[in-house]
This record gives sequence, structure tokens and C-alpha cells, in this order.
Amino acid sequence: MLLNITFLPRGEKQYSWSISYYTLTLKHFHMSSYSHRSNIHVRIKNFVAWIAPPKESRDAIKVKSDEVRANIKAKAEADGLIVVDTPHSGSFATRSGLRRHMYGNTTTEGQDIDLPFVVKKGRETEFGPLIRRFKKYAEECYPDHEIEETKSSVNIIFDEEKLTFDIVPMFEASKSGEQILIRNTGEQITTSIEKHRDFVRKRTDETKSNNGIVTFNDMIRLLKWWRINKEHETNNKLNIPSFLINLLSAKAYETCGDDTTYPQTLANWFSYLAHIVQQKETIWFKDYYKSITSNTLKNWTVLDPVMSDNNIVKNWSWYEVDDLAGWLEEAAEIINRAIVADLDGRDGDSLAHLQLLFGKIFSSHCD
Repeated sequence: MLLNITFLPRGEKQYSWSISYYTLTLKHFHMSSYSHRSNIHVRIKNFVAWIAPPKESRDAIKVKSDEVRANIKAKAEADGLIVVDTPHSGSFATRSGLRRHMYGNTTTEGQDIDLPFVVKKGRETEFGPLIRRFKKYAEECYPDHEIEETKSSVNIIFDEEKLTFDIVPMFEASKSGEQILIRNTGEQITTSIEKHRDFVRKRTDETKSNNGIVTFNDMIRLLKWWRINKEHETNNKLNIPSFLINLLSAKAYETCGDDTTYPQTLANWFSYLAHIVQQKETIWFKDYYKSITSNTLKNWTVLDPVMSDNNIVKNWSWYEVDDLAGWLEEAAEIINRAIVADLDGRDGDSLAHLQLLFGKIFSSHCD
């Protein structure tokens, strides 16, 4: 049964969308019965701790990152390149990464660390020669390690440390603090690593200052894990980039905020995101620009929060957008059913729903 409710997001305009009986039941129980001591909240909190990189590993990763950065930079400069910056970026810098990779119903330890190298344009005016040179530097520095070339980076795999370093060659842009990322397709994307990093950190810092224990970066982790589980379940029918997960999380946080518990926050976010993706609403943010130009020629628009001309889903088909909307709607229904089961004292049913959401592995790491 579907019912229509109105939601007032963080003091701004009202949003209204259809929700299930389970969501309404949750709203009915929430104020009097639901708390951070509930089984479902504790379980998700424990699971977040398991998928998040341990704090004690950060120092060792920083040491290894500095070593790789210094070695690759030395090779590049000896080869005549001018490296103008090696900024900290990616999920390690924003503390939103995962410590494990999931393959089916099993997991393996491992983190991906981004290491950008911003070089001044000179003889290297094309991306192909540049990335091939950085692959050569990686092979010379680490001949006993597996080296992989991707569409925009060179990966160095350290099996013993359970780390993969993504070496990302970039060109210096005309504006200070900006870089040009060039993919192997020839596409050039102007970006700002520092602004992207601050975009996530700002929201994480806001949630840390709130009364609840739910933080923005941990919500990103949960949505990333949900995505991985769903991609495996559907044989990679749809691949959702981590950057899109970040922006969907930011939009949900902007509208719904963060509740005092993980399950309630997940329920709010999934329900809201299902609605706006179904409606193909344009997603954008006012952190670094104040207006946008609509493009009705694309199936959906999700704008890079730093560069308003970069629609990160510009190549998505209409059925990919519909698939994502369906995934989100299903997730909203599952988490609401899990919460209602928890409130009813049906512990086994609640856990079974959480396994649907995050994979069977959830039950082994939630208590």
C-alpha cells in the first residue's frame, strides 16, 4: 500500500512523495519507541566499523603514500617533467573509503589510495604519452609489483600491505588550484582536487558536531557497500561511480539531514533519493556556484559541485536512470521493513532484511 506524505527538509521548501505502509509505520513509532539503543542501529553501527579502515592504519598508509609519491615524482622530474603539485585526494583524504573489497559473498582486505601528479604542460600535450610515461616510472620503481593502466590512472598493487595506489597524471590548469584530468578517450575535465576534498569534509564535520552519532562519511561508506552488493546481485547490470554516490549522499544530507540513528537516516535518504531520481530532478550544489543552465537534451543531470559544466551522468541512458531509481526504491522498502521488524521484536526478520541490503556477509560482522 502506498501513501503520500509531506517532508519538510531542514527549514526549506516542502517535498512530497509516495511511501509504503512500512515507512508510515516507522514514522508512527519513531518518536516514542526508536532509539540509538535499538538492535538494528547497533548492528549497522558495528558493520560500519567493520567496513571502515581502522584508524590505527592511517599512519602506516601515509608513510607508504609518501614513499610512492616521492619515488614517482623523482622519476618524473629526472625525465624532464615539472611536477607542480601532488595534492591529497580521494576517499582516503575524505575518510569515506572502504577497507575491504567484496567479491560475491566473500571479502578481501584492501584499500585504494589516489595519488595525483599535477604536471606543467610542455612536450606532453596529449594524455597517452603522459600516462605511458607514468606507467614506466611505476614499473621502474616497483618492478616486482603488478602494474595496471586504467582510463585515467596507473595502479600499483602492493599485496603485502593490501594497498593499491592509483597514480593519476593531471595537467596544471590556467587557474590556481585547478587541474585538468584527461581520460584515454581524449575527454578533458577541469577540476579542483582541494574543493572536492573540502566538499565532503565540510559535511562530515557538520554531522560530527550534531547530537547524533551518524556521520556523513560513514553514510557514504554504507551507500558504497550497498552499491557493491547490488552490482554483484545484478551481475553489474548498472555500475555506479563512487563520485555519484558522494553526490547522491550530499543531496540527501542537504535535504533530509542526518537522524540520530543509522537505520532512520538510511530510510530517509533512500526514500528521498528514489523520489528525485524517479523524477529525474537535476542535482547540483551551491558551494562553488550559485546558478546553473538547464540541459533538457540529457536524460538526467547531476552536476559536479566544483565545475557546473560537468554533468557526470551525461552519458547515462534513460533505462540506467530508471534502474537506479528502482534500486533506491527497493532499498527504501527493505530498510523500512527491517526497522518495523526490529520495532515488533522480530529480530530474525530484521537481520534478514539487512542481509538483503548489504549482503549475507552483514550477519557475520554486525554483533
